[in-house]
Amino acid sequence: MSNPDSHARLLRLATQASLGVALVLILVKISGWWLTESVSLLASLLDSSADLIASMLTFLAVRWALIPPDHDHRFGHGKAEALAALAQSMFILGSAVMLTLQAIGRLTNPQPIANTDLGIAVMLFSIVLTALLVVFQYSVVRRTGSTAIQADALHYATDLLSNLAVIIALLLSAWGMARADALFGLLIAAYVAWSAVQITRVALNQLMDRELPDDIAQHARELALNVPGVQHIASLRTRQSGNVYFFELYIVLDDRLPLRAAHDIGDQVKAVLCTAYPTADIMIHEEPASVAQASLPA
Repeated sequence: MSNPDSHARLLRLATQASLGVALVLILVKISGWWLTESVSLLASLLDSSADLIASMLTFLAVRWALIPPDHDHRFGHGKAEALAALAQSMFILGSAVMLTLQAIGRLTNPQPIANTDLGIAVMLFSIVLTALLVVFQYSVVRRTGSTAIQADALHYATDLLSNLAVIIALLLSAWGMARADALFGLLIAAYVAWSAVQITRVALNQLMDRELPDDIAQHARELALNVPGVQHIASLRTRQSGNVYFFELYIVLDDRLPLRAAHDIGDQVKAVLCTAYPTADIMIHEEPASVAQASLPA
């Protein structure tokens, strides 16, 4: 994970880029849909409109999540990111329902599409711009672990496939397959709904304090065990809130250690973990070996 200042800067930049891309795509797709009357292009326009709302939520949530802990929120405001991701999934699901209804209507009453070439040009532009944004967003996610940016990136990643589907639909309609546009609209709606489910899963995992991935927990355990004086780790609990990893460790020490020496070992464990995870919140409990097995949580 990046250091806190770099982390905050990357998150702000990612949310600003998302808002900018969503605005540009909406303007371009409104023009394209107006001139082509394509249901597939309308589907993409609705999805981009949901993107804009979701990006605005992410923009606000990230800024809220970056507020330091205060008297009423001792563990910080990080879960604002997960709440924003959950709200995103609702908007995405709503756009999928609207698209499904529109596509069903066009299936029963197929209509020719005008200006197919213009529609394809609009979607190619959308693909290039969206791909650049997704690459940048996933780079930010790798460096920060942000749930909100991950949800936003997943949403835009599904847009890439949706845009390709729109191009195929426009080509098939130009070749005389009148219902292809509506059929692809239905496929896009199903895929958009699936993406909403994935975003919901990620957000709920964080809101329900799901344990961090096994590789992170194992790495933290190994780092602690490498500190001189630590006999073993009796318990390790983890969770995530926004960009903050929470680690709670019960380290087992020799019974004969003076209190100050045990405290110093705990500080060394915390320092090692903070070096590996700069934004982490770490709580260390020092336990004497003779009572550790009987008194510690599983």
